Amino acid sequence: MPSLCREQALIPRPTRLALRSGHFTLDATTTVRATPEAEGAADLLRSLLAPATGLPLAPSAAGTVTLTVDPHLGGLRQEGYGLTVSPHFVLLRAAHPTGLLRGVQTLRQLLPPEALAPAPGIVRRERWELPCVEITDVPRHSWRGLMIDVARHFHDAATLRRHVDLLALHKLNVLHLHLTDDQGWRMPIASHPRLTSVGAHRAQSMTGPDGTTGFDGRPHGGAYTRTELTSLVDYAAQRGVRVVPEIGMPGHARAALAAYPHLGNHPDRILDVWTRWGVCDTILGVHDEVLDFVRAVLDEVMEVFPSPYIHLGGDECPTTEWEQSPRARARAAAEGLPTPAALHGWLLGQAGDYLMEHGRRPVGWAEDGALLPPGFTVMSWRDPAHATQALRHGHDVVLTHHRTTYLDYAQDDTPDGPPAQPGPVVDLRTVHGQDPEPDIPAVGGRILGTQAQIWTEFAPTTADLDRLAYPRLCALADRAWTGPTTWAGFTSRLRAHIPRLDALGVRHHRPTAPRTTAAPASTAPSA
Repeated sequence: MPSLCREQALIPRPTRLALRSGHFTLDATTTVRATPEAEGAADLLRSLLAPATGLPLAPSAAGTVTLTVDPHLGGLRQEGYGLTVSPHFVLLRAAHPTGLLRGVQTLRQLLPPEALAPAPGIVRRERWELPCVEITDVPRHSWRGLMIDVARHFHDAATLRRHVDLLALHKLNVLHLHLTDDQGWRMPIASHPRLTSVGAHRAQSMTGPDGTTGFDGRPHGGAYTRTELTSLVDYAAQRGVRVVPEIGMPGHARAALAAYPHLGNHPDRILDVWTRWGVCDTILGVHDEVLDFVRAVLDEVMEVFPSPYIHLGGDECPTTEWEQSPRARARAAAEGLPTPAALHGWLLGQAGDYLMEHGRRPVGWAEDGALLPPGFTVMSWRDPAHATQALRHGHDVVLTHHRTTYLDYAQDDTPDGPPAQPGPVVDLRTVHGQDPEPDIPAVGGRILGTQAQIWTEFAPTTADLDRLAYPRLCALADRAWTGPTTWAGFTSRLRAHIPRLDALGVRHHRPTAPRTTAAPASTAPSA
């Protein structure tokens, strides 16, 4: 297949694109005009392109590049945009400022790859050419994201900002931060300082998967400051990315219990922050002090994160401690629950109700077909059938099936490849082949979209995050924004997109051998 020109190699693929003859020249005389509602997008355009191209792109009332918000373009919805590049002007229009942010990223991709980031030692061009195109672009799904687990291995705020930039380039709009787990608590809570002074540090880490016996003998720790988190939220918002925090409960809470043992089912027991992977059997208690703790933590979470969605975890919660605890059994009886195991839904319901009272929407992981309390948005990860069950019970759903979205799984069959989470191979073709909207009838809830997951047991470095995310996240971004595209069309565009990743310093995975699985049936035009 012949190589594609830049306007044909966009990821994600635009809804509608028409090629025109000629090009628009960016040079020192190019200026940017923005209507008042478009100023944020114009600032982003200048901050991204001026350093990389060496051009001033100064604001002007008579700019040759115009950004405008036009509420009459209601058919484009919040994130849609229209882009016209002619030989004499560039016009970017949207019904909402967020749509302009998406169009800015398309403009970046229309430029040569070296215009995406300043390269040290390279003489910058005096002129840059944009191909003439007419684009109308509207996303298929409203939730298009990436979850990064910063609890198993801490990744600093600068790393997260870099990933926000990459998400925005691919028109992904959610960064889901898994902030707490058995192995670490990363968000400061002023009312409970030991969560980070104690809970953010563990003595060592496993070197293999759960069930092995090797440990590295090296302490690991780290926590964000409140300022770092609020700055990250602001930075992401300027790029049209929402940061969704996750505070896990009732299970995956060993780090919190190491800091505050009285929150557990054995208040006198001294615990360490867990050094193993897998599922820990120590969980939160259900007494009143725990409810006070949950509310105090969520109060500070809501102060830092304006996201309408707050993730409460909810997965992999062994209930043995409740079944053996007189206090938990008494709570179950007092609440009219049939068994202590039912305290799982009760405690999540208490936390979820508290969020909803404050205008937020609780999110939880769904597993084993168990339904989360009313009002929860469901992330169905274990079995696609759980999404159908949740929809039938009126839940909104984000599709996160582990066999198609878990990027910590191996991405090829190389026997001596880097360590990976035990599980199926999730290669580029598998991610591309997943459909964020399977054939599920409208039964109450809505499918909001999809997101990828990077659990970080085997991703301690920034290079590991790059390798796991890219280029597989390009495939998810394409499917979530555009919908189904053919494998041949996607891979042609991806080959032209890889130089963009290289220009941005992304240390992406490079496959060593092709997979032999049969190609999926064609479901869309070849591009």
